[in-house]
Amino acid sequence: MMRKTFLLVGGLLFSVSAQAQILDVIKSTVKDQTGIDLNNPKVPAQTNGTATTPKTTTTTSPINLGSLTSTQISSGLKEALSLGVNEGVKKLGVTDGFLKNEAVKILMPEKLRKIDATLRSIGLGSLADQGVKLLNRAAEDAVVEAAPIFTKAITSMTITDAKNILLGSNNAATNYLQTKTQSQLFTAFQPKVKASLGKVGADKVWSNIISKYNTFTGQAVTTDLNEYVTTETINGVFKMVAEKESGIRNTPAMRTTSILQKVFGAQDGK
Repeated sequence: MMRKTFLLVGGLLFSVSAQAQILDVIKSTVKDQTGIDLNNPKVPAQTNGTATTPKTTTTTSPINLGSLTSTQISSGLKEALSLGVNEGVKKLGVTDGFLKNEAVKILMPEKLRKIDATLRSIGLGSLADQGVKLLNRAAEDAVVEAAPIFTKAITSMTITDAKNILLGSNNAATNYLQTKTQSQLFTAFQPKVKASLGKVGADKVWSNIISKYNTFTGQAVTTDLNEYVTTETINGVFKMVAEKESGIRNTPAMRTTSILQKVFGAQDGK
């Protein structure tokens, strides 16, 4: 009787051990295939059958202009504009500064484009080319006188919303300057352009061009080249200023003074 009992207990122990081994194999297989540990069964949350990954929230620090006063921001903006004017005038006020720069080259006035086509049709294309060339030569000569006029406009300008301009588009300060000073710049600069048109001979060449056109067509075309070249020259300077402003905003290496570094460094990452 005792022997039978020992055999029964031994059989049960063997059975339990075998079951434990089988269970361990099952757990290991489940973990390998699904990643679920049956010893610690935490099933990943699912949505529509797809495991979700916890979202990572990225916080962006707000731009800190608190340490900058409106006066400092205004000074930084004005310095950037002044640099743009001085460098722009330097590039434009040389031979081919306008003529070979496609961004600012002065073309035939729109209302005189028909004159260009007519002159070329009768073999006077070289006269039309000379006319355009001299318009650009006049601008190149006159623009040298633009720097002090622009500088005066910049220094006397009141930037009433400096922070918004600083955090605005790449040429926000240039646009502000153009809006506030275009009229006074035109009035101050126009006599310079008129003198340059005469100096390079553009006025005589254009008188000849228009005369030939009127004779050939029987029309009586006139145009104010002084107004046209003045406007185009000023616009050319503004384009160069905008280019410089954008560079200072986006390229720290172009911030060559402490005020530029301080003011425009604050708008990085806007």
